[in-house]
Amino acid sequence: MAHLLHIDSSIQGEASVSRRLSARAAAAWRSAHPDGTVAYRDLGADPLPHLDAAGGLADRVPPERHTPEQAAAWARTLEVVNEVKAADTVLLGLPLYNFGPPSSVKTWVDHLIAPGLSIDPETYAGLLGGREFVVLASRGGGYGEGTPRAGWDHAQQWLPHGVALTGLEPRFITAELTLAAVRPAMADLVPLAEESLAAAERAIDELWVPARV
Repeated sequence: MAHLLHIDSSIQGEASVSRRLSARAAAAWRSAHPDGTVAYRDLGADPLPHLDAAGGLADRVPPERHTPEQAAAWARTLEVVNEVKAADTVLLGLPLYNFGPPSSVKTWVDHLIAPGLSIDPETYAGLLGGREFVVLASRGGGYGEGTPRAGWDHAQQWLPHGVALTGLEPRFITAELTLAAVRPAMADLVPLAEESLAAAERAIDELWVPARV
């Protein structure tokens, strides 16, 4: 039975474009997999604790020697990795905050990097490859080639590197210029924003459409 892991990270609730896109993708997946199951994690509403000095080095200590703080951190890591292992498809809503990913997504990745769980401790081969990883990204401005801030989107640049050791390979569907409708200085960009959002929605709708022969 197919299983989906749906993750959101925006703190903007109903105003979030990444949540809108991830919800559309989850609905498309359910339509294509009517017998499938879905798990949901909301990093925006319920973020994982950051790794800290008290428990963050739990992966370097045998479990029988864990302090209470290390045991708690290791339990969260097990939970995060096992959620991904159980899924055939992972959807991640990824907004751009201050030109980078939300800290909650960075923390999720930090928990996901776990030798012995997501990485072979001897060969360093990733153990989470072979599953679909679709990232529904949104960004308020435009960061493509030729724009004043080309290359400033450090969320989309970083994530493939962040998860590379695990074997996960993200596929991005991105809507940009999402602030055009609410920033007067960007009013001229509203048509481009609408076009970008429509293109992202079309890409989502085509994700699990059976191939035509």
